[in-house]
Amino acid sequence: MLRPPSIDSRRLQEQIDALAAISEAPPPVVTRILFSEADLRGRAFVKDLCQQAGLLLREDAIGNLFARWPGKDAQLTAIATGSHIDAIPNAGRYDGVVGVLGALEAIRALKQNGFEPRRTIELIVFTAEEPTRFGIGCLGSRLLSGALSPERAAGLRDTDGQTLEQWRHKSGYAGPPLNSVLLPKGAYAGFVELHIEQGPLLERENLPIGVVEKIAGPSTLRVQLTGVGGHAGAVLMPERHDSLLAGAEIALAVEQAALNSGSPDTVATTGVFRIEPGAVNSVPCRACLEIDLRDTQLNTRAAALQRIEKAVPEICRRRGIDFQVERLNMDAPALCDPGLVRIILAVCREIKLPAKKMISRAYHDSLFMAQICPATMIFIPCRGGVSHRPDEYSSPEQIRNGVLVLAHTLAKLTS
Repeated sequence: MLRPPSIDSRRLQEQIDALAAISEAPPPVVTRILFSEADLRGRAFVKDLCQQAGLLLREDAIGNLFARWPGKDAQLTAIATGSHIDAIPNAGRYDGVVGVLGALEAIRALKQNGFEPRRTIELIVFTAEEPTRFGIGCLGSRLLSGALSPERAAGLRDTDGQTLEQWRHKSGYAGPPLNSVLLPKGAYAGFVELHIEQGPLLERENLPIGVVEKIAGPSTLRVQLTGVGGHAGAVLMPERHDSLLAGAEIALAVEQAALNSGSPDTVATTGVFRIEPGAVNSVPCRACLEIDLRDTQLNTRAAALQRIEKAVPEICRRRGIDFQVERLNMDAPALCDPGLVRIILAVCREIKLPAKKMISRAYHDSLFMAQICPATMIFIPCRGGVSHRPDEYSSPEQIRNGVLVLAHTLAKLTS
């Protein structure tokens, strides 16, 4: 067994805190929307740390960052690890970041330990895991894996009508074409992502490590509603065609579709609900809803999706509302690689850290990396199962455990 690497938890926590300070909102809130000023500064911060660690850097046309530790045998396919650093509005400091800065700390610890990998180790910082600017998550890994075509990606628009191509030009990524992002199947011999659980199970069972066997598949709908506006005092109630009320009924139908799916893993959320004109004395004439529906089983997700798509026209016809429904993405669940799962469980036994196999109901870049290479995830607990909030928290000891497991795993996979 590898001599135990020395994980510098204090250095790692200081770097997590420093990255959290790079935000579009004051602390403790962390917000880093794709290609915002904070996102670009965060990328620069991570690039500087990777260069200090002696890693070789490259970026692709969508901004995915690759930090490489070359192995002794250039003929062997590389092993990859990594996650993301973008953050939704009003988020915390650990989601994604633990998998980036923790992986970097694992690499530093292996280097300090005198380990020399035969296979190259590549740390990937994925672009836009969060579905913020364009309403679609895992933008970088979708393009890497071919799950999203360059043509469709180039046409993505934000709420202001700005396209991905315009944002790429503004952010300095407009050199190579988007089709250059795609990686061939087998580009890596394996991919392992370290992540906070974003759920309560590990904490409840007092377990330090989870090893992911399956990742739920996400689907996203955008529903555009057009009613009739007017003065709140002058338009009588029987004559109203209120787009907000139609949207509210749709959101309740979304909840019922998930509750009655027959699967405990079906979850559905109406996470975006915008109305116009947004004045207290005006009947809402337009509404936009974005709906997240996910499950570990395609059949129950498909049935729930069908119920939602059936409910929208029924509600809108009854209320006299015009509607458009767009499927932004429909992604299959991922089965993680059994061989990688066994290796990580063996590592946990060797270093005497209890672990359990788990399902990830949140989706991650690993979902798409699994389309091009064997992949799995290492989970660590987070307090109360809380994530995507400023009070998101994993302790330095919990993070250290995850980094230690990752370091040993990388060593086994690259020896």
